[in-house]
Amino acid sequence: MKSGTIDRLYWLETMCRIGKPVLEALAMRQLKELMPIQSSGSNREHYSHLEALGRLLCGMAPWLDLEGLTGEEEQIQIRYAKLAREAIDAATDPASPDRMNFSVGEQPIVDAAFLAHAIIRAPGALWAQLDTRVQGNLVRALKETRSRKPAFCNWLLFSAIIETALYTMGESDWDRMRVDYAIKQHEQWYVGDGTYGDGAEYHWDYYNSFVIQPMLLDIVKTLGKEQRDWFDVYPQIEARAVRQAAIQERFISPEGTFPPIGRSLAYRFGAFQLLSQISLIESLPENVSPAQVRCALSAVIRRMIEAPGTFDDRGWLTIGFCGDQPDIGEPYISTGSLYLCAAVFLPLGLSPDRAFWQGEAAAWTAKKAWSGQAFAIDKALH
Repeated sequence: MKSGTIDRLYWLETMCRIGKPVLEALAMRQLKELMPIQSSGSNREHYSHLEALGRLLCGMAPWLDLEGLTGEEEQIQIRYAKLAREAIDAATDPASPDRMNFSVGEQPIVDAAFLAHAIIRAPGALWAQLDTRVQGNLVRALKETRSRKPAFCNWLLFSAIIETALYTMGESDWDRMRVDYAIKQHEQWYVGDGTYGDGAEYHWDYYNSFVIQPMLLDIVKTLGKEQRDWFDVYPQIEARAVRQAAIQERFISPEGTFPPIGRSLAYRFGAFQLLSQISLIESLPENVSPAQVRCALSAVIRRMIEAPGTFDDRGWLTIGFCGDQPDIGEPYISTGSLYLCAAVFLPLGLSPDRAFWQGEAAAWTAKKAWSGQAFAIDKALH
């Protein structure tokens, strides 16, 4: 069996292992009953369930929407797509015991945004195939977040991507101002060499990958045709994202580790959402092959997911960076938050015959560098 095929099977198995407890509980409308709420903060039970759903589907979405699968993977996809639609129904139905919070407190705007991003990434599986009743409930739920005021940081993108999803869903009253403000303000926060500040000050963390660049890419790509200045800025946004992806690939050590820097380390390999997204859209940097990214990310996934204590005895993720490390969870982190790790699986949205899954095993940049092999010189973006 080819290296790429083995890796794909492992990624699929791991993604389903992570997602199964969340989606099966929601399909039974028992998520609030069954999901533990591990957190050092208070009142996270009001938010954690929407966190789990939105963040999980944000990562699974391209695979759920992929056409042309065959055999066992196709059957798995059919099952999980059905579970995902049932989960959205349970989360938005006013009569459901698992109806989620879209309007109380400030947090709902965050996690409704990840759900919105999932819809943008899978408009067929997660929107077009919903019943009309569920579509109406979902639209109303997303619009509830308009009563929430985003913080003056990456949160501006949460408002913008919710409006982008409403546009995708055919809602004529989507708000251009929320979108335009987020795009233009992030341009003001660009600090250079493929990196944005998170607000007025730069923070050394993974938020360029957790939120900022993936959402900017999909907002502008989706809405560019609606306004000329959005269309014109997309090449620049993509060039910055490609540079950031190059940096991310170099962060991965020969052992499949990466620096535990900044906030939200409990999102684990969700830190590589941007590298995964650039792989998904097949725009990897020059001198970075799809096979080396696949192998690098596979090493990270294995290193983290196989650490003892990553799952509790019922299969739910625990707070930690590499294993069970509850002390690294900030007060806003709870069990549901952890499912942003699923964002690493975006390349499963590429067909198995694409280069990402076809190339033989390849050394990534740090592995080449630390073994004495030739490797490409790094170049800043100007």
